[in-house]
Amino acid sequence: MLVNKRLILAHFWLAFAVFGLALVLGAWQMFVRSPLHTWLSDPEWYYRSLTAHGTAMGYVFPTLVAMGFGYAISESALEQRLIGVRWAWTGFWLIAVGAVIAMVPVALGRASVLYTFYPPLIGSPFYYIGVVLVVVGSWVWVALMSINLHVWRRAHPDAPVPLAMFANVAGSYLWAWTAVGAALELLLQIIPVALGLRSTIDAGLARVFFSWTLHAIVYFWLIPTYIAYYAIVPRAIGGRVYSDTMARMAFILFLVVAMPIGIHHTFADPQVGAGFKFIHSAFTALVALPTLLTVFTICASVEIAGRLRGGRGLFGWIAALPWDNPIMLAVAFSFVMLGFGGAGGLINMSYQLDATVHNTQWITGHFHLIFGGAIVIMYFAIAYDLWPHLTGRAFSDVRLIRTQLWLWFIGMIVTTFPWHWVGILGMPRRMAYFDFTSPALAPEAVYVTLSVIGAVILLASGLLFLFILARGQMAPHAEAGPYRFSLAVHPPVRVPIALNSYALWVALMIGLTITNYGFPIANLASRQDTSVPAVYVGAQR
Repeated sequence: MLVNKRLILAHFWLAFAVFGLALVLGAWQMFVRSPLHTWLSDPEWYYRSLTAHGTAMGYVFPTLVAMGFGYAISESALEQRLIGVRWAWTGFWLIAVGAVIAMVPVALGRASVLYTFYPPLIGSPFYYIGVVLVVVGSWVWVALMSINLHVWRRAHPDAPVPLAMFANVAGSYLWAWTAVGAALELLLQIIPVALGLRSTIDAGLARVFFSWTLHAIVYFWLIPTYIAYYAIVPRAIGGRVYSDTMARMAFILFLVVAMPIGIHHTFADPQVGAGFKFIHSAFTALVALPTLLTVFTICASVEIAGRLRGGRGLFGWIAALPWDNPIMLAVAFSFVMLGFGGAGGLINMSYQLDATVHNTQWITGHFHLIFGGAIVIMYFAIAYDLWPHLTGRAFSDVRLIRTQLWLWFIGMIVTTFPWHWVGILGMPRRMAYFDFTSPALAPEAVYVTLSVIGAVILLASGLLFLFILARGQMAPHAEAGPYRFSLAVHPPVRVPIALNSYALWVALMIGLTITNYGFPIANLASRQDTSVPAVYVGAQR
């Protein structure tokens, strides 16, 4: 049952409004740094836009999607009214207000520090305070998910936690612990300097704190997508989940191994020893396990749907799949982009190979293919699947939805593949402009222009997505019935406690994080010779 539809819709609409704004900024950035545009007279505008784009896309947009989807999961999977609705609205408004507080100094040119904060650059304290409010608002959601599950378990002491809720709460715990790294960086290092309480900052320690958050946040973004893989896709295409047990194991693995891996983002930084870089590189390889497990399980679940539709032979089930169904189309596109993006991740996690692509456009291509590609296209699928149940109105033109998904897939490929290539050629990222008249850069101009074309396609797709949702909100009333998640081939009657609870896995998550981060953080924090003068952005000093 979905009772608090206004609450869920508010989260989704704000999320997609922020997404639309960030998409426009991203397309503008790609155009002004391409051969199609002359150099910006003031490159600071580029970095303002880049900071706003990253902050909106990295913190606000996926957090609101996870929260809105989480509330829908709680009410539908547990079949109980959401407990703590007033607190849920409080969390929503904290994020909305925090986003505004953060974006105002960015727009004024006082916080062009990118969403990674980039110490020793220091922006307006209001930017960081706004980001903190966004995180605090999301922690309200974490608490509510735990409370709602606890109440349900008291009423159903021996029942298996529904898979969608099990995954949802695992994702909330992952986010709660993931955000601690950035929170420590902001509260202990950056905000005191931004407020003028200190004039120096240990940039190396700050980067280690942020690495705590930097990669694990990707799996927080990814959890709603994986929930959609398991809980929406099989039901939407007429199949069943191949294995409830394997699905639970995938989310448990994310909870345990997604955290102690972030130092692989500091391979080129001298402040962390090679030993810990190697450990984090090895742990990063383990993250492939839940993804490979998911690819197998979802492919098997999709095959079940194809065979139930009459598919025969070794590959006949593929042709029998409902390819006109937008959910089928979205998951296929998502898997293709996840495959290419994951392959690029193998390069990034390698201590040796990373040196070739570090800080180049390859990195930009990689994370856009994962987040903007594999993840966001399933956010679209989640919205399309939920919208009729939230609004009581059906979409009138499925062909338009398919067109939007095709445009997003094509746009993301055309955007990110050239980025990978120019990254191999050595093109740096985070640059406001390039001199394409230089013989060294001239061969790259055509690939950068291709990526701009891709950005235009993405912008068209994103605007079409918003149009479809708005049009669906105004369609004639149509009863959608209760919202349901996928069933397993063998629905569990009893589940081992290790696959039905979190205490052991949360303890491992925290223990591994402390083990892998404790010494580097303690070592840097104990030194008195590593701080450097802060560099203030804008006219604030």
